[in-house]
Amino acid sequence: MALRIGVVGGGCSGLSYQLDFDAKGASEEKKDQEFEVNGLKVVIDMRSFLYLAGTQLDYSDGLQGKGFHFINPNASRTCSCGESFSV
Repeated sequence: MALRIGVVGGGCSGLSYQLDFDAKGASEEKKDQEFEVNGLKVVIDMRSFLYLAGTQLDYSDGLQGKGFHFINPNASRTCSCGESFSV
């Protein structure tokens, strides 16, 4: 089982983050990038990897809301909710 992180079109700023579980893991045909972070297998397709290179994924459990927060140095603009971005 792996966590698949991707970028899809949509959201206020044009691109949105997508998180899914993937039972198959990385695919050679799609040229997926595979990493292991703290024992968790993470898979990113090559197109999404170009948008996500250098991105940090953080989890917040504070007063501003619970959930994952992407810190993406490639994003030139993000929406106020932080769930979409543009480059």
